[in-house]
Amino acid sequence: MPMRRYWLLKSEPSSFSFDDLCKRPDRTEHWDGVRNFQAQKFLKEEIRVGDRAFFYHSNIKEPAVVGIVEVVREGYPDWTALDPQSDHFDPRSTPVHPIWYMIDVRAVAKLPRPVTLAELKTLPPLTGMVLFSRGRLSVQPVREEEWLFILRLAGSEEI
Repeated sequence: MPMRRYWLLKSEPSSFSFDDLCKRPDRTEHWDGVRNFQAQKFLKEEIRVGDRAFFYHSNIKEPAVVGIVEVVREGYPDWTALDPQSDHFDPRSTPVHPIWYMIDVRAVAKLPRPVTLAELKTLPPLTGMVLFSRGRLSVQPVREEEWLFILRLAGSEEI
């Protein structure tokens, strides 16, 4: 059995927040609209059922890690790319040759306290995080030691 991997998924709370996810049936929703080829590769080829991810609120005054989600469905074609009415429409993507992929995630837990980007940047154990080197990437890997460190910072016992 492969080991669980850890990720960070970014969303602007004005578009879709952790609280929005918690209000969905079964606290589950698809993670759509990712339009970066490196992030798409993670969605299509690397993220697996059972992996965990931090839910990160981006593009706000104080960006922060706010929750934990679990992957409940591996990558499949992002149908929003096929919908001309969607903000995520991409005419290059077709049902036969999809370009973009999405996953389904389930809310596991809200962190006892948000861990802000400003705080994360000051901590030596986190200096190698992808978040700082490729900060615009909306889906990115998190090393296990980073995962555990951030959980402790947030006061969470959830693994």
